[in-house]
Amino acid sequence: MTNERDDVLHSWCVQADWNAPTIVAGEGAHFIADNGQRYLDLSSLAECMNLGHQHPAVVAAIQRQAEQLCFVTAAWGAEPRAALARGLLERSGFDGGRVYFTLGGADANEHAVKFARQARGLPRGRVIARERSYHGASYATMALSGDSRTQAQVDPDAFGVLRVPPPYSYRCPFGTTAPADCGDAAARAVAEAIDAHGAADVAAVLMEPNAGTNGIVAPPNYWPQLRAETRQRGVYLIADEVMSGFGRCGEWFAWQRHGEAGRPDLMTLAKGLTGAHVPLGAVVLSAEVAERLEHEMLYTGLTYCGHPLACAAGVAALAAYADGQLIERSRSLGRAMFERLRELAQRHTVIGDVRGGDGLFAVIELVRDRDSRALHVPWPGVSASLRGLVARALELGVSLAVRGNLIILAPPLVIAERDLNDAIDLIDRLLAEFDWS
Repeated sequence: MTNERDDVLHSWCVQADWNAPTIVAGEGAHFIADNGQRYLDLSSLAECMNLGHQHPAVVAAIQRQAEQLCFVTAAWGAEPRAALARGLLERSGFDGGRVYFTLGGADANEHAVKFARQARGLPRGRVIARERSYHGASYATMALSGDSRTQAQVDPDAFGVLRVPPPYSYRCPFGTTAPADCGDAAARAVAEAIDAHGAADVAAVLMEPNAGTNGIVAPPNYWPQLRAETRQRGVYLIADEVMSGFGRCGEWFAWQRHGEAGRPDLMTLAKGLTGAHVPLGAVVLSAEVAERLEHEMLYTGLTYCGHPLACAAGVAALAAYADGQLIERSRSLGRAMFERLRELAQRHTVIGDVRGGDGLFAVIELVRDRDSRALHVPWPGVSASLRGLVARALELGVSLAVRGNLIILAPPLVIAERDLNDAIDLIDRLLAEFDWS
């Protein structure tokens, strides 16, 4: 079997350091290497395999669509495209809205900004985003992202982007000590930024409602207050649901936890949209935003937007979430997972904070000292001990995702409860085996 070590340019790594097994199969919450090693997937790979690996209903839908029609451009209609758009509008309650399909999350975020600017009549209107966020790795989405890894590559001001501090209550940039106070201060920071530059010049605010690889989970009061501040000023709110959508946070979309008080004007989707079986992204527009674009030329396009094969996978994915009651399962199993992680925090002083728990998403933040909350190495570096823990877990058949000082748990929503508990037991043992001083 050919190994890609010397022929493929791999993302987010030093090429000389890349040396990974070749994966040849997957089933449920597991994937399998060419040497037969079976791994339990505790991160849904890139937090995208919400339905698990090789979900049979999605695979069957792809096969059926491939036999009937693989591709037609968006200049023509396609049944699965229409069905998926309708399904997304129904599940989000965006009655009278529209859906624009993209190839993934980054171009969904770019297009959401483009649509917000056009609908506001501000072709170069400012967009407010936050520090320590991630919206993609294209130049525009790097400008939107408050990501320390890419900040040297792009000038946010050149893209009309303003950044505000995040609602990171464990290390609150506003100096608060209570989560609700940090959420309040972070929402007010957005309002103040809009006021400082003038609402007439700000097209949109782009934020992640919940889960993200940045490891920040906002306090519950943050999102509804952010929605109120933006609505009061007539500025569109875009919810980046690329990672937090499709059950990851216990709802179809994370903002729905707050009901109508959390409804954004636009939201972006990818990852769980097809359970990563086929690449697909989307922008869902409210009726108000869609109406403003109804009689204007839309100067944008992607050859593969609304690709029938991908949309067929999306239609099957929506049905799989519903038929398997996976949104509800994520909510209940996520609560149980979160409680177990809080128990771990009581036994291991290296755990400074555990957050998440709305669904099958949680973050374990490791610290050198609980009182000072000092890091082992500066963000976003990974300590030698944490690297060792991840390597040891992999040897034992469990795949973990880490970033900086964080262990990010986002298993497939179909994971067996016993497998999840066994994996947490393993993390418990490994935390005790390594030196965290």
